[in-house]
Amino acid sequence: MTVAQGAFHPQVRRSSADEQRRLAAVRRYQILDSPPDGAFDKIASLAARIFGTPMATVSIVDSDRVWFKAAHGLKDISEIGRTPGLCASAIEQGEPYVVGDTLADPRTAGHPLVRGGPAIRFYAAAPITTADGHRLGTVSILDTRPRQLTRDRLEALSDLAALVMDALVQRLSALRTVAAERARRTDAERLARTLQRTLLPPALPPVPGLDAAAAYHTASVDEVGGDFYDLFPLDDGRWAFFLGDVCGKGAEAAALTSLTRYTLRAAAIYDPDPCTALANLDAVLKGEFQGDNPRFCTAVFGVLDARSDGSFAVTLAGGGHPPALALRADGSVEAISTTGGQLIGLLPDPHFVQAATRLAPGDALLLYTDGLTEARTADGAMLGEDGLTRHLSAHASEGAEGLLATLHDLFTDLGTGVSDDTALLVLSLPPGSAHSPVQENR
Repeated sequence: MTVAQGAFHPQVRRSSADEQRRLAAVRRYQILDSPPDGAFDKIASLAARIFGTPMATVSIVDSDRVWFKAAHGLKDISEIGRTPGLCASAIEQGEPYVVGDTLADPRTAGHPLVRGGPAIRFYAAAPITTADGHRLGTVSILDTRPRQLTRDRLEALSDLAALVMDALVQRLSALRTVAAERARRTDAERLARTLQRTLLPPALPPVPGLDAAAAYHTASVDEVGGDFYDLFPLDDGRWAFFLGDVCGKGAEAAALTSLTRYTLRAAAIYDPDPCTALANLDAVLKGEFQGDNPRFCTAVFGVLDARSDGSFAVTLAGGGHPPALALRADGSVEAISTTGGQLIGLLPDPHFVQAATRLAPGDALLLYTDGLTEARTADGAMLGEDGLTRHLSAHASEGAEGLLATLHDLFTDLGTGVSDDTALLVLSLPPGSAHSPVQENR
């Protein structure tokens, strides 16, 4: 059966309220002025091939324009005004709209695409209709000579419009998924920053005669690490400090970090002996995390004792943690070894190693977590404790903040080679009279 020109369904005018709801649906699909998309280009090209027309479009009708999401055979035309007669009229009805001869049809005879280039003489369109009945635009075929279409051919045009609607639904679903993931990541980043602030001291307290500084370098913006540090006074005038790293990432690591930090603070009040503090932490972790899901950490715990000559006696205990580094006033770097100290919270009867040293004016003590030494250099090798020592020896720095700046430059050089968070704690004595450091181990 042939559909006669101009005889296929009269145009039905839409109310203003209906048009506002339709435009809201157009906005909902976020398609206007979007970049080219191969899926819609293929549908336009397929429509032209199926119907043997030189032109075909996938168009969206906006409030004052018709915008072409895809246009086959229409060069340099991306949109037209919303002039009645063609696409702007096609969305006024729920079924295909056909004009067999545009010059002979009063609905289209004055349309710019008919009177001017590309001189359209035949037009047919099927509405792109949402599940709730809103017509967003059309899939249209256009020719420069009059034509007629059978009803079954028009059904094929409607099928192409349905394909466009399916593609719009899938595209909107993908956009919403991306937006939800972006929002999730934003929330995760905000939560990570908030948790990190609560797990670390907001600022280090001032220690008379000593410069102290700390930094936390994150390898992931949306995942909470388990590195921690602290510095606080003891009742007898001495100062305690610690730095460490718990196993895992995320919320569980955050909970373990909080427990570890406050346990060490409480342990220091009970007995500030470094090995005893680590032993108390070990007992608490084993009590909290029993069975097949143990939780453990590494840590260095130290006590500072000011001396009358301006130096500080330092006692350290380590449990499975990299050694602290003493940067001497003469430029040398000395490892304060607590090697042999075992993981905290994991073994039945762990052994913790204690060491003692003295910080003289001009000296500094660096504590760090293994995110730094396990970072990869440009050649793929691990930086390691030796690489860190070489870097510190080659880059003289003054004071705690100067040392952190030097390490920040190292992180910058390592770039993507850093794959884990790193906590840094520096205790530095301002330059003054020379003093020979002494290290004792027991």
